[in-house]
Amino acid sequence: MIDQAAAPPGTDDAFFRQAGRSLLLAMYAALRSLKLYPVENATAQKSLDDLQASAVALLARGDEVEVRLSGEFIFVNGTRLRLELDNFASFSHLHTVLKTCEIGVLLVQQGIERKDWQIFLGVLLAVSARTDAPERYAEVRDRLDRGGVTRILVEPPLETEELKAEAEHAKEVAKRTYSHGVAVTKEVINSVRLGRTTSVARVKRAVQAIVDQVLNNETSLVGLTAIRDYDEYTFTHSVNVCILSVALGKKLGLTRLQLYDLGLAGLMHDVGKARIPIDVLNKSSGLDENEWRLMQTHPWCGVLTLFAMRGHSDVPYRAVIVAHEHHMKTDLTGYPKAIRPRQMGIYSRICAVADGYDAATSRRTYQTVPIQPDAVLREMWENPRRGYDAVLVKALINLIGVYPVGTCVILDTFEVAIVSGASQDQNNLNRPRVRICIDVNGGILPSPGQEEDLVEKGPDGSYLRSIVKVTNPDRYGLTAGHYLV
Repeated sequence: MIDQAAAPPGTDDAFFRQAGRSLLLAMYAALRSLKLYPVENATAQKSLDDLQASAVALLARGDEVEVRLSGEFIFVNGTRLRLELDNFASFSHLHTVLKTCEIGVLLVQQGIERKDWQIFLGVLLAVSARTDAPERYAEVRDRLDRGGVTRILVEPPLETEELKAEAEHAKEVAKRTYSHGVAVTKEVINSVRLGRTTSVARVKRAVQAIVDQVLNNETSLVGLTAIRDYDEYTFTHSVNVCILSVALGKKLGLTRLQLYDLGLAGLMHDVGKARIPIDVLNKSSGLDENEWRLMQTHPWCGVLTLFAMRGHSDVPYRAVIVAHEHHMKTDLTGYPKAIRPRQMGIYSRICAVADGYDAATSRRTYQTVPIQPDAVLREMWENPRRGYDAVLVKALINLIGVYPVGTCVILDTFEVAIVSGASQDQNNLNRPRVRICIDVNGGILPSPGQEEDLVEKGPDGSYLRSIVKVTNPDRYGLTAGHYLV
């Protein structure tokens, strides 16, 4: 949940939280109905009736209802709504449509009628579907005026100091959650190496914190997976796989409890490497045949390690299965070899995609030059021999964008930038948010750089900036992490 504190029954907060939730769910349902059916259709008519009834219920408490977007959150009359898995898809879709139409505040006033909703939702559908609209907010206002809608008012989003402070707070919480996850992973791996018992309860608490953070503010935590520590690869890799797996699981609609199990499986998927000699793990040259065979035993070592942990505390069996299966590949040509026909579990397939992406984009002892993220995604998507689930790779691309966070890009303005966030517009996944690191004159800007959104257009309707190519940040003396923290 986003808002952990529940207001006592009967208070204004409780009323606006419940009635506001009903309004947004009704608005989402009406939006979908009008997109799928003609307005005369009985389903479309009923959805408009339900939306009107929800609005009237809220207006019984005042002359106006205010729906406001603030970062990733939605407020109704100043009360932040709970975001739970059963309403996540609805709220997220509505949030995206309003942002795409450049609407930050929606005001609903007394006297509103069904026809006002019908016109308003039709305008949202028309404007959000356009990819060539340079001034979407102005177009929304103009269409509402021409439609005679006076009881629904819209305002553009405002970048207030409160929003900036909230974003900074979210980043700090994400950093603490990430650092704690790395520390717990290091403790587990070192305990296994030394033959000591480890606190599974502590690991579970770390995973729960990661899951809660992904549900609360996915962008802040997923962005940290791009800040990879060469010296701490073993530990940061496990945390990155945990975060990416949980974020993918959320996209697939898994419940919170399922995400806890998935996160634990992601964090512990490589625990078997603690039983592989360090000189083999850290070998900078290629492994010989015997060393490679030894490395291929780490899934089985992980199974044995997790079964040993079950003797001290409860380790979900799914974590054991993921440790065993995450290198098998969907066609079972990986390792360990399958004795009989089988299908990899969904948790194993999710963790395999997260593991493959993070490993390929990281610097390691034998891979000092990581592959650029966009090239990794392309290879995972196009090459079936990699053995990844194509649907899950597509979900990963939708999650982190065509140009993932941390990618260094050259723009058509001759600026060099680091991708800082995926595009909020699903129609423009190739236009992420970036931080300018090197200006048009070749000067290096101090971190955190100048943030720009590549979906922004000029007065003539053309994009202000576009990506020309991906480049290696080392070529310009840049460290992506310095511009992301």
